[in-house]
Amino acid sequence: MALTLSRKFGLTLGVLLALQAIYTAYFGMFEPGLHRTLAFGACILAAVSIRPLAARLETPTPLKLALCWTIDIALMAIIFAALQRFIATADAMENMLISYSTTDQWLALLALFACVELTRREFGLGLTIVAGGVLAYVLWGESLPGMFRHAGFTLDQIVQGTWYGYAGVFGLPVSVVIELLFIYIVFGMVLEATGAGHALIRIAIRLTGRVAGGPAHASIVASTLFGSMSGSVTANVAGTGTFTIPMMKQKGFRPEFAGAVEAAASTAGQFIPPVMGAVAFMLAQLTSTPYLLVCVAALVPAAAYVSALFLAVWLEARRSGIGSTAPEEMPVLNRRDAVESLMFIIPILTVIAILMMGRSPAMAGFGATVTALALGFLNPEVRKNPWRLVEALAKGGISGARIMIAVGAIGIVVAGMNLTGLGLNFAQAVGSLGSQNLFLSLILTALACLALGMGMPTLPAYLIIVLVMGPALSAMGAPRIAVHMFVLYYAVLSAITPPVALAAFAAAPIADANPMRIGVVALRLTIVGFIVPFLFVLNPSLLLIENFDIADFTIGLLRIICITWALSAALAGFGVARLQPVWRGAYILAAALCLARGTEIDVIGFGLVIAILVGEVLRLRAHPRTA
Repeated sequence: MALTLSRKFGLTLGVLLALQAIYTAYFGMFEPGLHRTLAFGACILAAVSIRPLAARLETPTPLKLALCWTIDIALMAIIFAALQRFIATADAMENMLISYSTTDQWLALLALFACVELTRREFGLGLTIVAGGVLAYVLWGESLPGMFRHAGFTLDQIVQGTWYGYAGVFGLPVSVVIELLFIYIVFGMVLEATGAGHALIRIAIRLTGRVAGGPAHASIVASTLFGSMSGSVTANVAGTGTFTIPMMKQKGFRPEFAGAVEAAASTAGQFIPPVMGAVAFMLAQLTSTPYLLVCVAALVPAAAYVSALFLAVWLEARRSGIGSTAPEEMPVLNRRDAVESLMFIIPILTVIAILMMGRSPAMAGFGATVTALALGFLNPEVRKNPWRLVEALAKGGISGARIMIAVGAIGIVVAGMNLTGLGLNFAQAVGSLGSQNLFLSLILTALACLALGMGMPTLPAYLIIVLVMGPALSAMGAPRIAVHMFVLYYAVLSAITPPVALAAFAAAPIADANPMRIGVVALRLTIVGFIVPFLFVLNPSLLLIENFDIADFTIGLLRIICITWALSAALAGFGVARLQPVWRGAYILAAALCLARGTEIDVIGFGLVIAILVGEVLRLRAHPRTA
C-alpha cells in the first residue's frame, strides 16, 4: 500500500514538473533563485517517491521496509531543511553579507552527502564515485601528501562554495536544465506516447526494404530519428529495439549483431539535428553559439557517422548472404501511416520554424510540445484513452527529475574543482602529457571522456567532462565549438564502449545475446564515429561555421569517405567481394595514411584506397567464383 501511494504521489509530481517545464519554456523562471531551489526539491521528491528505497528490496521484510522508509524520510528532511535555509538566506547571500551558523553548515554538508547517495541510486557508481570523491577531497585533501594536498578550507567556506550560492549545486547547469532542457525531455516523452514511433518504423522498413539487410537499415533510420527526440540512448534502445531487433534476427542477422545495430543507431540519435537529444542546447549555452549554428555544425559529422553505420550494415548483410526484404513482407503504407507520420514531422518542423523566426530554443520546445500534444489526438488510440498523454507528461517529469539529480551531483564536482584548483591541475597535467601536441591532447581527452562518461546518460556525461576539463580544452588552440562537439561525441560513444556500454546492456535482453559481445560488435560498427571527432577538430571546415575553406572542406570530405570505406570493408572482411587478410590489412594501412592531415602522406592514403578498390573490381571480374 505504501509503495503504491508513493508511486502515485511521484507520478503526480511528475505531471506537475512537466507542466512547470511548459510554463517556464513560455514565461521563463519566475524568480531565478527561488525557482531553482523549488524545482530541485520537487525533482528530488519525485525521484524518491517514484522508486523509494523500499521498492529496491529483493526480499522485503517488515523490519527492512521500516528501515528503508526511515532512511528516505531522513534524506528528504535533510535536503528540504537545507533548501529552506538556502531560500531564507538568499537575499543576504546575494549581498555577500552573511555568516552561516554551525547548524546551517552541517545541514548543507549532510544535504550534499544526501545528493551523492541519491545519485548512486539513480545512476550507479560512475558519477557517484566522481562526485563523492571530489567532495571527500575538498573535506580532507589538506591531509594528503605532496602535490595532491590543497590548502584546506573551513566548513563555512566549503558549504558556501557548494550549496549556498550559485556556483555549486544550484549553478548554471541546473538553471539550463530548468529553462531549456526540461521542455525537450517532456517533448520526447509526449512524442513517444502519440504513437508516432510505430508509423516511423513502418515507413523506415518501406524505404530501406530494397537494400540488402533491409530491417537493419530500417532500425538505423527509426532509431536515429526517434533517439534524437528521446534524449536517452538506453530508453531508445528499449523503445524501438523491441520492434527492430526481432526483425533483424528473423532476417538472419546474428543476435549480437542485431543488438549492436540498435545500440549504435540509438547512440547516433544524439548527433542528429535539430534536437540532438537536447544536449545541443546545453552546448549552445556553454559555447555562446546560436543554436541554429550548432545544428549546422552537427550536419556533416552526423552524416558521416550514420553513413558509416549504413555501410557497415550493408557490407555485413552482403558478407552473410542476407538479401533485401521480399515484396510480400514489405508493409503497405496507408492513410493512417501518413497521418501518424505527421505527428512526428510537424513538431520537428515547428522547432525549426520557431528557431528560424529568431525565437529562443525554449520557445521552440514549447511550440513543439504543445503541437505534439494536440496532434496526439489524430491517433484513435489516444482519442480512446487521452490519459496516455498525461502519463507521458508524468514520465517526462520523472525523467527530468532524474537528470536534475545528476546535474546536482555535477554541481558538487564543479564547485570542488573550483575550490581546490583540481580542475586547473588536471588541465595542466593533460597539457604537459600532450606536450603542446594537439593530436596527443585530443587522444588523452577522448580517453578521459570515455572513462568519465561510462555509466552516465548523455547530458550528465557531456556536462561533467566539459566542466571538469574546460581549462584543458580551452588551451588546445582548436575552435571552441569543435572541441565541445568532440567532447559530446565521446560522451555519447561511452554508451557503447565496453566494459560498461549501457546501450549494449539495454539491447542484450531483447536480442537474447551477451551484452559484452554486443558492445564489441557495436564498437566495430561505429569505429568511424570514434575517428570523425578528430577529423573535424583538425579540419574545422567540416563544421561549416568555423574557418570555412572550400578546398579544405572538399579534402576533408574525401578523407572521411576514404576512411569510412577502408575501415568498414576491412572490419567486415567484405568490400566489393570477400577480402583475404592481406587485402584487409592493406585497407587498414590506407585508412591510417589518410589520417595524416597536413602532409603528403594522406594523398598516398587516398590513392591507396582507390587502388585497392579498383584491384577488387578487377579481381571480381577475372575470378568471380573465387571472389
